[in-house]
Amino acid sequence: MKILRKILCVSAAVLAVCIAAALLFLKLGAMPVSSVDNADEKRFEVPAGTSARKIAKDLKESGLIRSELIFYLGARFPFFRSVLLGSREPFSLKSGVYKISGSMSILQIYRALSSGQQEFIRVSVPEGLTVSKIALKLENTGVCEAEDFKESCRDVSLLEKYHIPAESFEGYLFPDTYFLTPSMSGSAVVSIMADTFFEKTASVPGLSELSPEKLNDVVILASIVEREYRIDEEAPLIASVFKNRLEHNIGLYSCATIEYIITEIEGREHPDVITYDDIAIDSPYNTYKWAGLPPGAISNPGIVALNAAVHPADTNYYYFRIVDSSKGKHVFSKNFSTHISEGYISNTKKTGN
Repeated sequence: MKILRKILCVSAAVLAVCIAAALLFLKLGAMPVSSVDNADEKRFEVPAGTSARKIAKDLKESGLIRSELIFYLGARFPFFRSVLLGSREPFSLKSGVYKISGSMSILQIYRALSSGQQEFIRVSVPEGLTVSKIALKLENTGVCEAEDFKESCRDVSLLEKYHIPAESFEGYLFPDTYFLTPSMSGSAVVSIMADTFFEKTASVPGLSELSPEKLNDVVILASIVEREYRIDEEAPLIASVFKNRLEHNIGLYSCATIEYIITEIEGREHPDVITYDDIAIDSPYNTYKWAGLPPGAISNPGIVALNAAVHPADTNYYYFRIVDSSKGKHVFSKNFSTHISEGYISNTKKTGN
């Protein structure tokens, strides 16, 4: 019996030492990686549907926690949170983007990742902007690098994913207010804006039923209408002028396409006037020189222009010109003689938005 008691006492002592050592190991593993109070913060993303085990692995690989196992156990089991961290706070992992520092304890990281409080950058993209102008806005606000965004807009695999039969996402970046996060990839931002395009345009009657090729034609036409109209009610009328011209193989004669060539293709400053030399530029986007639609969109249109392009007014108009530049009001004509008699504005000046 004495021997048995000794064995039990030794076993109990060994067990106590083991438990103490294990608790010490766990406690040390739960401590912050850095002892510096203001250690550098890192952008840490929690995608929707990500498991606690995967987050633990990513945090460890990012150098933000000491132990992947300890983080997982504490996140998964309330008992471990209570024993290790002395906290009975519930932990509910919320997707988003967070700033995590190596000086944060595991408990602080739990609180951050379950708070849902993220750092957002509000970016407003108005109708009619081009890819390059959106890229500059994104870079200036710290969302992503302009060149990365522009390259992503030309990414063939990304275009195929969205079934876009074009060389660029120009026209498919929906104008809206976005809440983005710092240092995103260009492809992530393009995907968000393209997703928004297809979500928003689902409300335009007849648009979602179009084949990718037909939709692309509508987007190109809408991108021109977007740059020409200023009064909502006139958008379907302007679209009708272009539709009538397309049906009769007449050039669109849109100054907006010339401006696109000058500013986006040739990289020159925005012109105050369109000259005869400008309308003679040899480019497939020159709607003064070539009939039909240009090969791609010239801006990113909003709902008004898209709706006008898919549902143009039923008119006999073939011409329009601006009569009130301060309000953006146009007058529409059925023939060239009326167009002239009502006060023809020379092609050397801008006739559209």
